[in-house]
Amino acid sequence: MPGKIETVKKSKYYSKESTKLKLDPGFIDEIKSRIIEGKRIRRKLPGNGWLNIDRQLPFLIVYRWPQKEKDEGTQKLVRGEASYLIASGAKSQHSWLSRLIRTIVETQVQLFGSSLIIEIWSTRITQINPINPTLSRPEFRIITSPARPPTQTIEALEDALRRIKVNRMNSIVDIIYDKDRKPPQLSPLISSLEARKLNCYVVGLQTGSMYRDQTTGDVFPLALRRLHLGLSSALKKAAFVFARKQTTMRPKHSEALGKRALVKAVWEIDRQLAEIDSMFNFLLLVTPINIDQAWPLFQRNKFEKVPAFYYRLRPVDPALLKRKLYQVPIEVVEDPIIANLLREKRDEINRKLTMLEDRNLPQFFLGSLQLYGGISNELKSLAEEMLRRISPRSRNGRKMDYVNAEGFAARAEKEFQYYREQYPLMKAKPEIRSDIVGLMVVSGNLLIGKTSKIPVSRIEALIQHEIGTHVLTYYNGKFQPFRQLYCGLPGYEELQEGLAVLAEYLVGGLSKPRLRLLAGRVMSSSMMIDGATFIDTFRELNHTYGFNMRTAYTITVRTFRGGGLTKDAVYLRGLSQLLGYLQEGGKLEPLFIGKIALEHMPVIQELQWRKVLNPFPLRPSYTNNEDFTPKLSILRNTKSVLDLII
Repeated sequence: MPGKIETVKKSKYYSKESTKLKLDPGFIDEIKSRIIEGKRIRRKLPGNGWLNIDRQLPFLIVYRWPQKEKDEGTQKLVRGEASYLIASGAKSQHSWLSRLIRTIVETQVQLFGSSLIIEIWSTRITQINPINPTLSRPEFRIITSPARPPTQTIEALEDALRRIKVNRMNSIVDIIYDKDRKPPQLSPLISSLEARKLNCYVVGLQTGSMYRDQTTGDVFPLALRRLHLGLSSALKKAAFVFARKQTTMRPKHSEALGKRALVKAVWEIDRQLAEIDSMFNFLLLVTPINIDQAWPLFQRNKFEKVPAFYYRLRPVDPALLKRKLYQVPIEVVEDPIIANLLREKRDEINRKLTMLEDRNLPQFFLGSLQLYGGISNELKSLAEEMLRRISPRSRNGRKMDYVNAEGFAARAEKEFQYYREQYPLMKAKPEIRSDIVGLMVVSGNLLIGKTSKIPVSRIEALIQHEIGTHVLTYYNGKFQPFRQLYCGLPGYEELQEGLAVLAEYLVGGLSKPRLRLLAGRVMSSSMMIDGATFIDTFRELNHTYGFNMRTAYTITVRTFRGGGLTKDAVYLRGLSQLLGYLQEGGKLEPLFIGKIALEHMPVIQELQWRKVLNPFPLRPSYTNNEDFTPKLSILRNTKSVLDLII
């Protein structure tokens, strides 16, 4: 089952006495039976060791800690793999450990015809950085048999290790052919003769301890974390080549060899982060509630005085919520990919809480730059060119008929009903509100401003923007075991808005005025970043770029809300990046799995290969249109957003 929880289980053969000396022979028999039956194994071993075998796999990653010296951090490099063993290197432990390893190998060979053991240990780095001794390059030494090396596996491991960068420094990788493929001062896990008879390949992987202070032995946690990410990927790539070339197993991708069963701690941490994230709605709290009411006052003051804007009361104390946020123990998560996602989400929540505390203060704008980014020269040039090409007199259609909030809500309800037929658990609904302007999706529901007047020509485009993208990805994310996929992974807004605007194009509703508006939002953010005031920005949008006064006002308010928010630039930036993704052959459908960023796609794909994520239930209704495929083909040959201007 995707996303299944695996708990730690004590064997009936395990006892307090055995932790000091050995395990009962029945324990090893139990391990063999569970492997043959395809059952997951998570077992404590003597001396605080650990055995994890996620499912039937033809490899085992091993780490033995030394007895006479500290080796802080190294065992973390193997945790999180689908098949690993951590044990003491003490001589008193060697006998039973060797029997356990031999039994695992025999069983793997019985199932797959061959077995691979990669034993990892650390050593002091050899190339000290003369400028800063604490910043050293990652060093690896692959030690393989001179008589029967698994050549293609070694090549794959070497290539993957060379791609690892820590502190912006490339790795050093050497290959050594030696019969002695074990840590110094330790006995072999399995003899060369026995390995040959069993058809087992043993590879030693020595890593330089650049993640520790070479004098004190203190661990540099961020360097260790980065090394763990890279090494985990390298180990899976090596195991993939080994499985494909030297066993009967035929995995479809190296990422399919990652861990599937996740412990309860992962889901509990995920739940806690989602709970904290749901305690406040960031955009609602930084958006004024009196935008419409302030407009007449702005007019009466001849557009020379910024009206007073009022905000919702903050329902949380940011400082107290931060305390709760950093009490979530992400450090206990073994899987480096998932731990990294959870840390990124924690950082994003932290930034939003800081911005809530800084609302209407100068620091708010600086937080916005951290959260949503600035305006690149390329994006600014694109926006300027769009504004130059599209006349301010462009219209959505020949006849400007409008529907009110009630009329739009009725059309939205029909769209919701379509999705309920596909997925009955969908509970979303339209809601008319007097405290918002325009449209907004909150917790899967569509909020419609009470005073909204929507051009008939824009109805379908907005339905697909809000419901076909924002609501749909919320519920697809809800269907996943990870709550972050509906809460939103860090930086998800860019892809979300890119998909939403693309949906407008795919239903024939991406008008010239709409494209001008997106470009105007970019220019407004750019002006604010360059130091323009609210009044300066309003005048520039109106006088230079030809936006009518009300539109220029709305754009400016959105840009300066809270103290300066650059979020509105993500619409055009997201659309531009999404077109680049499609041009490179990227598939559209996988992007609807939840609220993710394009940069998360490799991680999402890995979790799909590992069967941690579920197939998602909803596809946009417009994908059923006859012209969907032809339009998508056109987009794949579109060089720029400028090509969408018709």
